[in-house]
Amino acid sequence: MKANLQSIASSQEALLSSLTQRCLRWNGRRHSYRPAGEPLKTDSYGVEPIDEEQAKAFVTRHHYSGSYPAARFRAGLFEHRAFQGGRLVGVAVFSVPMTQAVIPKYLGVGADAGVELGRFVLLDDVPANAETWFLARAFKAMRRHLSVDGVVSFCDPVARFDTEGREVKRTHTGVIYRAHNATPAGRTLARTLLLMPNGLCASDRTLSKIRNEEVGMDYAMRQLLSAGAPTRWVGETGCDWVRRLRRDGFFRSVRHPGNLAFTWKWK
Repeated sequence: MKANLQSIASSQEALLSSLTQRCLRWNGRRHSYRPAGEPLKTDSYGVEPIDEEQAKAFVTRHHYSGSYPAARFRAGLFEHRAFQGGRLVGVAVFSVPMTQAVIPKYLGVGADAGVELGRFVLLDDVPANAETWFLARAFKAMRRHLSVDGVVSFCDPVARFDTEGREVKRTHTGVIYRAHNATPAGRTLARTLLLMPNGLCASDRTLSKIRNEEVGMDYAMRQLLSAGAPTRWVGETGCDWVRRLRRDGFFRSVRHPGNLAFTWKWK
């Protein structure tokens, strides 16, 4: 028995060691790993500003959330191959936070004097360690185009599952941010999330746009419909539709302890 327990403990330690020596990637709602010691041939890659259409198409296709924030600057990671044009393999989006209070709270400056790193995603076939290399150059490109005093970003440490029990998002603890010298800034407030059947969260802002029938309501509705929400009845207000979805069990309420916050400041 003792030998068996020692064997199990040894196996668990080996598994933990192997996981911490690999770089997590998450695309198309599935995870994969790259070995952490994998070399990156930096002369084969470049970082450039990209336009809204290109960034949005990449992010909505490859980021686990399937959504795109209000961007202020977008940087693309391009792989350069002989006799071929540059291939877009990563995108960093510096965006406007969900509320005006975020930048003053975490960076101590005016709302326009900071940005959020709202999306950061690489394709699975990009070698490990590209995250920090890309992030550093994305920051430099952003600062050439925006006059800001800092950046804030958040990561969700809680995994998510759909109604079939499939994992649709793994835990994120800010490993890449720490590697790029981010300062841990605590947690956001604990709150209750409304999860759709696909395991993704219906944000407060998304539901507010629908309830109040604001600009962006059509896009917000498409997010819910693509997750399996029943169609809105003829004559039904946005507010009544959201109320019906909650009443009929489309959303699952999950208590969340708060996201981890990280900051970078230059002043």
